[in-house]
Amino acid sequence: MANIARLNEVIEPEAQALGFDLVRVKMVQSEAGDGGMALQIMAEDPATGQLIIEQCAALSRRVSERIDALEEAGEVLIEGAYHLEVSSPGIDRPLTRPKDFANWAGHEAKISLVEKVDGHRNLRGPLVGIDGETVTVADNKAGEVSFPLDNIHSAKLVLTDELIAATQPLDTSGAEDIVEDEEEKADD
Repeated sequence: MANIARLNEVIEPEAQALGFDLVRVKMVQSEAGDGGMALQIMAEDPATGQLIIEQCAALSRRVSERIDALEEAGEVLIEGAYHLEVSSPGIDRPLTRPKDFANWAGHEAKISLVEKVDGHRNLRGPLVGIDGETVTVADNKAGEVSFPLDNIHSAKLVLTDELIAATQPLDTSGAEDIVEDEEEKADD
């Protein structure tokens, strides 16, 4: 398969060289329907909290070149064929770094734990924040629950009106160039 920690070591400097923060590196089953794997890289421009298409392409090229160079030198980072997918985290972003739990405190999150805490494995409610390595969420059913950061299996923000209002607008460059097809419009 792939060593995610080693991939992070390889990918993070490439993202930082472009001025981006690495949000997540993950190997998943490819959605291309070919039974292969996909290396998903999620990064953000700290100034905007997102990446536009050109930034995704630049990071994809850098990462591809770096992985190719390491593989030519004999290091196998990913066994077998895979697709490279580079994306922006989006509004309902995953929470993967300690700073995510601090920066998004007050917003609703869905959190799945590795091991139950107070009888709960799945939590949903406003993030209270993080203190050291301890995350606290005000779960809608269980009340305030605290747990170690390393007990999190997955965490992401929930798309709410409050989150949309707090998020910087997505880049809309090129939107003014969109032209509706008159035939499609007539069929509606």
